Amino acid sequence: MDFLAGSNKSLLIILIFFVSAIVQSRAETKVCFSKGSPCFLKKIGCPAQCPSSSSTDPKVKKVCVINCNSPICKAECRNRKPNCNGPGSACLDPRFIGGDGIVFYFHGKKNEHFSLVSDPNLQINARFIGLRPEGRSRDYTWIQALGLLFDSNTFTLEATPSAAWDDEVDHLKLSYNGEELIIPESDLSVWQSQETSIRVERTSTKNSVLVTLPEVAEISVNVVPVTKEDDKIHNYQIPSDDSFAHLEVQFRFYALSSNVEGVLGRTYQPDFKNPAKPGVAMPVVGGEHKYRTTSLVSADCTACMFSPAGNQKEDSRVMDYSKLDCTGNTFSGNGIVCRK
Repeated sequence: MDFLAGSNKSLLIILIFFVSAIVQSRAETKVCFSKGSPCFLKKIGCPAQCPSSSSTDPKVKKVCVINCNSPICKAECRNRKPNCNGPGSACLDPRFIGGDGIVFYFHGKKNEHFSLVSDPNLQINARFIGLRPEGRSRDYTWIQALGLLFDSNTFTLEATPSAAWDDEVDHLKLSYNGEELIIPESDLSVWQSQETSIRVERTSTKNSVLVTLPEVAEISVNVVPVTKEDDKIHNYQIPSDDSFAHLEVQFRFYALSSNVEGVLGRTYQPDFKNPAKPGVAMPVVGGEHKYRTTSLVSADCTACMFSPAGNQKEDSRVMDYSKLDCTGNTFSGNGIVCRK
């Protein structure tokens, strides 16, 4: 009997080995084409946990990506939707996690626009919606829309207003250079501009997309309402005729300049000292006067750096791979936080 038990165990080990080999053989091989990356043109296999960079199965939570900003040169499993507990995220009212890994809140004001990221070749603005219940000194706010400026182009992404939230309705509105984009409501529906290579891919049939500017940025977006639970916990006093549909966002940036600005962008500066007070339940940082823009697609804030010509010096990159420590990262999802 012991002999049979041993044989069964051996067969099981062999079976697991062959299954693993089959899965690995079907895994994609990715290549990083970012010239400034230490992984430039290296062939990197996807892990068995996420063997593909895409999936038509909505139950698949993670896909394979290469983090070209990491000197490790390994493929990673990335959440298909924003990870609100990962670096580069902006969720809730709104709660940010900077490139330095520190959590902070930036409230801004309702119906106004603020620069999240401003660099010579990229501007990302946000429109805030909100309300101010009687007796409060400031607005409760959420990110309702994003506006991207790159080269001489504009791209906007908005959560459309809805009195009552319905999961079966797509609440996303997209435009490119002022023209509305219609992307079919199905997993992996893709629109891509031939002129600029900006790519928009649905990561679920409705309300979720991944926006990619090759070698510049990836933006994972999800549209959600303010839930009744959150309303009760925070006493937002959401009216019955508005679900306050807003965006959950997570950014991954490539080759930002060392002087990058913006509510979120400044946290990617190599020597940035975050003013958020440690140990505070809701560390709020200011800067409304520096980062306010006149519209979703304007780069006219006091601290804005965007130039349509993208006059960025080659020696101003944030990432100096020979001086970075990428170990000890405790975040999941998009991004690896590297520190000097």
